[in-house]
Amino acid sequence: MSTIDTEKSILADAPGPSSVRDVVGAYLSLCKPRIVELLLVSAVPTLFAASHGVPSITAFLAVTLGGTCAAASAGAFNCVIDRDIDRLMERTRNRPLARHRVGPRAALMFGTALCVISVGIFLALANPLAAVLALCAISHYALVYTLLLKRRTPQSTLWGGLCGSAPVLIAWAAATGSLSWTALSLFLVVFFWQPPHFWALAVKYRDDYSRAGIPVLPVVASIRRVLTESVVHSWLMVTASVAVWPLTPTTPLYGVTSVVLGGVFLFQVHGLHKAARSGQEPRTMRLFHTSIVYLTLLFLALAADSLLRHGS
Repeated sequence: MSTIDTEKSILADAPGPSSVRDVVGAYLSLCKPRIVELLLVSAVPTLFAASHGVPSITAFLAVTLGGTCAAASAGAFNCVIDRDIDRLMERTRNRPLARHRVGPRAALMFGTALCVISVGIFLALANPLAAVLALCAISHYALVYTLLLKRRTPQSTLWGGLCGSAPVLIAWAAATGSLSWTALSLFLVVFFWQPPHFWALAVKYRDDYSRAGIPVLPVVASIRRVLTESVVHSWLMVTASVAVWPLTPTTPLYGVTSVVLGGVFLFQVHGLHKAARSGQEPRTMRLFHTSIVYLTLLFLALAADSLLRHGS
């Protein structure tokens, strides 16, 4: 089916007047709740680590509410900018703007309101550093990643990861009013985690990205090269995660967990790389799901470690 036919099909299938429930659901979809949830998975445990145990209620509310609004704002801006290519991709063609459930102007106003609310929450409940970092993360995702890099270079995945890693810095700043080497190391864990996580998904949907003209690495390079770079980033990720152990006073719980989880992740990514070298079709979606489990368990271990030390 051609691009014109695809767009005509989408327009023909566009729904008519919606109920209040449908409208609320459409705006909720603009926020990309799954991405918000994944960002909080790293931000909230980092808050516990920075607070050396249970954080203050104001810092907790700042990170959860302000962080949710910041991520949702970035997601809404992304949907506005990418509405043309979202219509061409099977994975994204049901997004609200692609299906004309929400207009671009309304979505832009919605994203702007969430941005203002997010910055206001961080200013009121945390500190200016956290607010500035949140604003920078939103701006980077919308303007640098989505508008400038995504359609031009396969390196967009790596440098777009700056905003995806920012919640760690924002949480640390919300708790302490400053940053530290531990915060930087945790930032690098998420930064180097994102390319193998995303590329594993992009391999499955490379025809989608190719159709939309998005030069993600699996579209412009061989699977072998994608997995070679995934191996490199995975080693950097595991190195950064283990480096947290000597940088901050953690118990063996975090240290052992980081080593074991890192070993499991590296075993799987090396296995996929070996399969690609032998000419087999690697099952990259297994790595995608493993990456989510890895990040979740690693940061849960960080929070549990902080609670153990707080109670001792």
